[in-house]
Amino acid sequence: MPETVTTPSDSASARPASTSGATIQLENLTKSYPGSPSPAVEDVSMDIKAGETVILVGPSGCGKSTTLKMINRLIEPTSGRIRIGDEDVTDMDPVKLRRKIGYAIQSSGLFPHMTVAENIALVPKMTGWSKSGVKDRVEEMLDLVGLDPREFHGRYPRQLSGGQQQRVGVARALAADPPVLLMDEPFGAVDPITRDHLQDELIRLQHELHKTIVFVTHDFDEAIKLGDRIAVLRERSHIAQFDTPEAILTNPTDDFVSGFVGAGAALKRLNLTRVRDVGIADFPTVTVEDPLQSIFNKLRDGQHNELLMLDRRNRPYKWLRRGDLMRAKGSLARAGQLVHDTVTRDATLHDALEAVLTDSGGRVAVTGRRGEFIGVVDMQTLMNSVQELLEADRLAAMEHEHDLEELRSHRTEQELEGGDGGL
Repeated sequence: MPETVTTPSDSASARPASTSGATIQLENLTKSYPGSPSPAVEDVSMDIKAGETVILVGPSGCGKSTTLKMINRLIEPTSGRIRIGDEDVTDMDPVKLRRKIGYAIQSSGLFPHMTVAENIALVPKMTGWSKSGVKDRVEEMLDLVGLDPREFHGRYPRQLSGGQQQRVGVARALAADPPVLLMDEPFGAVDPITRDHLQDELIRLQHELHKTIVFVTHDFDEAIKLGDRIAVLRERSHIAQFDTPEAILTNPTDDFVSGFVGAGAALKRLNLTRVRDVGIADFPTVTVEDPLQSIFNKLRDGQHNELLMLDRRNRPYKWLRRGDLMRAKGSLARAGQLVHDTVTRDATLHDALEAVLTDSGGRVAVTGRRGEFIGVVDMQTLMNSVQELLEADRLAAMEHEHDLEELRSHRTEQELEGGDGGL
C-alpha cells in the first residue's frame, strides 16, 4: 500500500477494467549507502512471470526487504533497471508508480484515524474512481478477504484483531486493482493459527485474481506453502537458487540452500499439496436450532457414532457423540466437544495433519471463505496422501541415482577412449 500520495488528476471518473498480473524484470539492481564498505544489494537480476507468486527468503540482513522496496521505489536503487510489464519504471514518478503497485506490510500499516472502509478506499479515490465505484469496491474487497461488509465497514483498526487488520491491509493493497502486489513479511506479527489461515486466504485470493506477487519471508515453510518459485538469497541478495519449491526441496544447489531446507525435506513436501487436492468427505450435521430429539434420532439411526453441530452461520461448533446425548438431559449446553481447529480447502496437508493429530477424533472440518462448513478430511485420507508422496520421492531418488550412474559410466568411457588415443 503506497504511503506517499498526492492529489489525483480529475480525468478518470470510473473504475477501470479488472487487471491481472504483469511481468517484473530486475536488471543488475544495486543499492549502496554512503559510508558502507559494501552494497546492501548488489547486481540482482531476476525475471518474474506475470501472475506468479515469487518468495524472497534468506537470512536476516541479506537485503531481501531492500530488494522488494526497490521494486516500488520506496528505496531508490543506486543503479540498475526495473521493468513492470513493457514499461521501464526506473525513472518514472515514484508516487505514480506506487499507485500501480499494491503494498502490504507486517502489522498491516492501517491508518488508525480512518475507518476500515476509508482505509480501503484511499487509493481508488486518489486515482479518480467514481464515488459509486469506490463504494462498490470497498464492499467487494471486504467480501473478498472474508469480512462481512455490514459488520466491518465502519470499524476502526483498533477495534479489529491482528488477523482482521492484516486482512484489511491486503484488501487495501488490492483495492485499486494493481497488477503487482508486494508483501513484506505481512503475517509475521500474528499468532501461528491466524497466520496459517491468512496464508490460506492469500492462496485462495491468488487463485481468483492471478496477480504478480513478490513476498518476503524468513520462514522457509511459509515460502514452500505460498510460492510458485522461491529465490533463496545470500548476503547482498545474491541468488543462491531460484526455482520451484519441489526442485529446491529435492535438489538444493549447495550446503547454503540445504541449510534453509533443513531436516525432513520429505515431510516439508506436505506443504506442496492442498486439502482441495485430496478427498473431502461429507459428514452428518445438525444445527444449534434443531430439537434435541431430532438430533438424538439422527445420531441413533445414522452410520456414524458422531455428528457435527453447526452454529447459526453454518460454521462448525461442536462434535457430538452418542454418549454426549445420553448425558445431555434435555440440554446440549455442556454436551459435546467444541471445534477448536478447522482448515480451508487451500490449507496444506501439513496444516490438516497437524489439526487431525491434535484432535482425538481423527478428523478435521473443512470450511469456506466465511467459515461455513464444507466437509471433513480424516486421518486415513491424509496418511494415504503421505504414502503417495513418500513413494514418489523414493522413485525420484532412484531415477536420479540411475541418471548419475549413467553419467559416471559415460565419463568413464570417454576417459578410456582418451587414454587409448594417447598410446
